[in-house]
Amino acid sequence: MAVLRAVDGGVLLRLRVQPRSRAERLEGVQGEQLRVRLTAPPVDGAANAACLAFLAKTLGVSRSRVQIRTGAKGRDKVLYIADLTPEQVALALGIAEDETG
Repeated sequence: MAVLRAVDGGVLLRLRVQPRSRAERLEGVQGEQLRVRLTAPPVDGAANAACLAFLAKTLGVSRSRVQIRTGAKGRDKVLYIADLTPEQVALALGIAEDETG
């Protein structure tokens, strides 16, 4: 699967999360995943909550429109973003079209 994929009603986004970083930021695409650094530790769902909040803010959508589909207990995740196209997500995240797959 590519970094971004259109599905019914939204987009699937593949991520690799690095918790306990100094700052929250996007690291760009590596392979078929977008790398995201988060300050939250991977304890009691804190990193997952921070990931969802950071991406919702970056995309300019409400937190309820971003969900973890797979990978809640690991660093590799697939998120579902409702009501956006892959092009809109790529633009908001600064991903070049050739990197989206």
